[in-house]
Amino acid sequence: MEKFQTITSTYVPLPIENVDTDQIIPARFLKATTREGFGDNLFADWRYNKDGSPKTDFVLNNPTYRGDILVAGKNFGSGSSREHATWAIAGYGFKVVVSSFFADIFRNNALNNGILPVIVSDAFLTELFGSVAKNPKATLTVNLEEQSIRNNENGKTESFEINPYKKECLLKGLDDIDFLLSNKDKIEAYEKNRPFVY
Repeated sequence: MEKFQTITSTYVPLPIENVDTDQIIPARFLKATTREGFGDNLFADWRYNKDGSPKTDFVLNNPTYRGDILVAGKNFGSGSSREHATWAIAGYGFKVVVSSFFADIFRNNALNNGILPVIVSDAFLTELFGSVAKNPKATLTVNLEEQSIRNNENGKTESFEINPYKKECLLKGLDDIDFLLSNKDKIEAYEKNRPFVY
């Protein structure tokens, strides 16, 4: 995984509540066993007509909105535990997803795949949607080290919570296996000095 750096970016608004994983990546795309190509099918049923042509009224097909950050409505990522949902989000190019509530399994899958899920208050989320509606070039700054998100249109900032272990992994660009390997010497020293129990 890439090391997570402080991100300042325009953002894509998706002001829809209760977006589940089947809407993020429909079940018919789950046959693949590698992560390649999932970004092309992110929100496929909302994004494309049955003949494969893009739906002009869906935000991902609107060239006005671009960026590394997806700002979504409350309760994002509910439904099944499919990890493919985070593969699709990462494959599209999003590095951060902002919402006022995430399903637990989705949040953990996101963190395991190098995506930062940022939980903000309902009021802050509403302001983000308002800012980008007025100015599609509005930007956010997400600072993982400081655990803060800033709406650069009005200067308002909120802090967010993250598991300290996952924060360290994101900052260092480590997945769980990489983290264990980076601590191999400590693990071996512990095992060597550990009393043997029959």
